[in-house]
Amino acid sequence: MAETEGQIIWEPTKEWKEKTVLRKYMKWLQENKGLDFHSYNELWKWSVYDLENFWESIWKYCDIQCNQSYSNVLSERNMPGSEWFSGSMLNYTENIFSNFQENKRAIFFRSETVEKREYTWKELKEQVASVAFHLRKLGVNKGDRVVSYMPNIPEAVIALLATASIGAIWSSCSPDFGLTSVIDRFKQIEPVVLFAVDGYQYNGKTYDRTSVVSKLQSELSTIKYTIHVPYLNKDKKEELTNTISWDSIVKDQVLLQYESVPFNHPLWVVYSSGTTGMPKPIVQGHGGIILEHKKTMTIQNNLTPNDTAYWFTSTGWVMWNMLVGSLFSGAGIVLYDGSPSYPDINTLWKLAEDAEITSFGTSAPYLVNCMKMNLEPGKNYDLSTLKSIVSTGAPLTSETFKWVYKNVKRDIWLCSSSGGTDVNTGFVGGVSIDPVKIGKIQGRLLGVHAESFDEDGNVLTNEVGELVITKPMPSMPLYFWNDKENKRYEESYFDTYPGIWKHGDWIKIDEEGSCIIYGRSDSTINRSGVRIGTSDIYRVIEGLVEIVEGLAIDLEVIGRSNSLIYFVVLKQGQLDYELKNKIREEIRMNLSPRFMPDEIYQVEQIPKTLNGKKLEVPIRKMLLGFDFNKVINPDSMQNPESLEPFKELARDMKYKSTNLFK
Repeated sequence: MAETEGQIIWEPTKEWKEKTVLRKYMKWLQENKGLDFHSYNELWKWSVYDLENFWESIWKYCDIQCNQSYSNVLSERNMPGSEWFSGSMLNYTENIFSNFQENKRAIFFRSETVEKREYTWKELKEQVASVAFHLRKLGVNKGDRVVSYMPNIPEAVIALLATASIGAIWSSCSPDFGLTSVIDRFKQIEPVVLFAVDGYQYNGKTYDRTSVVSKLQSELSTIKYTIHVPYLNKDKKEELTNTISWDSIVKDQVLLQYESVPFNHPLWVVYSSGTTGMPKPIVQGHGGIILEHKKTMTIQNNLTPNDTAYWFTSTGWVMWNMLVGSLFSGAGIVLYDGSPSYPDINTLWKLAEDAEITSFGTSAPYLVNCMKMNLEPGKNYDLSTLKSIVSTGAPLTSETFKWVYKNVKRDIWLCSSSGGTDVNTGFVGGVSIDPVKIGKIQGRLLGVHAESFDEDGNVLTNEVGELVITKPMPSMPLYFWNDKENKRYEESYFDTYPGIWKHGDWIKIDEEGSCIIYGRSDSTINRSGVRIGTSDIYRVIEGLVEIVEGLAIDLEVIGRSNSLIYFVVLKQGQLDYELKNKIREEIRMNLSPRFMPDEIYQVEQIPKTLNGKKLEVPIRKMLLGFDFNKVINPDSMQNPESLEPFKELARDMKYKSTNLFK
């Protein structure tokens, strides 16, 4: 019989189950709390209906290090407005080093230009201590913002841990982000220190970022100090002025001191873009991230001090923050800076062999690409240490599940997962003691009350609906930076269903709790897990003299090739090859190469509502194959005639949905 969606493709052995962190946690609950759960689903239900006792059990089981304990687990369950573990004082970096194992490897690093660099826990801690010492000498205080323009290199991890150790607030952009994109993010939070590289290499091509860093120094008026990391060319004389060299701050033998901060003290600012305005600067706290990452990396992802964890990520994606969070488990981490297909598509599988990776984190598009290239990693590489593959960033198709078990490894735990920048964790993902079923995510994560809602806020079972979170999570944003009275925060998540977090994904949840994510339900652009708002794109393309306005539509949805389409209205003339190239180059330089369009079309008008808003979501739904009459009301438009070319394109497109949404 052919393997089909929902059929079991892998089942954990009894021995595997008994060794999992999840099973050990369940035994701890039985012995210490008198709670006896016979299935993961029973445990999940308790975790979301008895939030206070669940999260207190995580605090105790994961042995959260604090200098002052809490007086109350959860003040109230309102969203937004919930306050967790009030009274407690702790520190993110202190909890990272609570698993300190002096001579064990903490970091394995490789790039397109560096074969291997390794750090023991002792070396990592020494360098973090030295950088923290120098940040204090520069006058950086608790609450000051420290920003990074570095790729996925050890120096970025060290700088983050040093920043957090003194109670300063971290934020990072990957150097593939263009100048405008970085300024739009960093300028909002007024940083005082900038860590920056001179450039990087990707797919065999070098990118000098010296001029970008120089412009950042002048555009970000609050920057007092720039710490220069010579990464692209270590032998080249520094061209930047007014900088401090990395080497001068990383070699002092000093004691690492931790600044104890309240549970809700800001740890970092990450960015997620809506459809209007500047990127949203999301503030997340020390305590919420410690709790959530401890839970996720150990109990959910099954990491232990004997593991080596890897994620393919850049510093502009929260998977990088989560990769650093893997250190909470005592596991070592693997950093790779470069293209996954350079010098060839097998690069990451070679990395898995060489670094002896046990947990291989990647994006769904990468696995799909490997499948299309007919790769056989299991045959060509020694993957004997590999225990799990964790996939996120996009929906994982049934065909890809089958390819993994046929061509990577038969006895492997494949965890398809999905979460959000906004919470810096997953909503749904792997369950180490349950079978893996083709095309399905195993379950909702502990403490995450995820549901599928219809338009009226009714819970759906076995039907596609809006992914919502009905109860608070500790890692939810504290607030958005400079968001008076939480106005933008509430508009971003709570406008549709008051008091309920709407995330912006389509999801189907069955009776057993297994899930399928079908892609974005809003207009956010998702490219291999990195998400931005359409406003970022419009600021670039509508800045071109030839263009009056544009519309960006991302057609990422399960079972179809990802495609990003731009529609443009020109001042005059026709869209030609030269202008298309100019648009792509502007996006590459000012935003990021990953958001260059797959296709560009010229239209006479952009469809708009009566109050002048672009019809992004309805147009997206129409191009995905939704019934036109159900997604667009021409009477609510100022220019209904503008829909004709979009209707024609929808009829011709290969992206039409089948019956998922009917």
